Amino acid sequence: MSEPLSIVYLARHGETAWTISRQHTGLTDLPLTERGERTARRLEERLRGVTFAAVLTSPLQRATRTCELAGFKAVAEVDKDLVEWDYGRYEGRRTAEIRAERPDWELFRDGCPGGESPQQVSVRADRIVKRVREVSGNVLIFTSGHFMRVLATRWLGLEPSVNCKFFMLSTASLSALGYEHDVTRPVIRLWNETRHVERGQDE
Repeated sequence: MSEPLSIVYLARHGETAWTISRQHTGLTDLPLTERGERTARRLEERLRGVTFAAVLTSPLQRATRTCELAGFKAVAEVDKDLVEWDYGRYEGRRTAEIRAERPDWELFRDGCPGGESPQQVSVRADRIVKRVREVSGNVLIFTSGHFMRVLATRWLGLEPSVNCKFFMLSTASLSALGYEHDVTRPVIRLWNETRHVERGQDE
């Protein structure tokens, strides 16, 4: 009997102050808000019972703290390729402000001046895809929203500049990448699940 196909779970970090204000948060190392910490703890309950052969996290504290609160700090390995998009001169700015100057600007197509291009982020995502596909067993990743969207498109073999805009993500959400039938058919098994977050709002 063949081994079950691996699943790569993607956990987006919990809420930060800039999540609320909708500012682009790339390499600025912000902590989680109180609500962000509370919903990150909900990930522990959601993932309970799932066994992971590897747990990887971005080095930024919003990801490592989410990882810790979800109960995986002791087994997690930091991978610098999992950091969020470097927004360069657009760091801390809102999309509406940027488009007031550049009306046709699209992050996934144009990148950021003084920061990363879509191609550069895709190269990092491709390294992560290669790494997790070499793991025998399920993988859990803690990272940020825009990088996660690029990672998902590269998992599927799609072009991020065209497809990333369709992959919305909420804070502390859970998604999963996997395969249909065999490893030649990569798929999205789950996307932007937030039921555990919504339960946490009632506390």
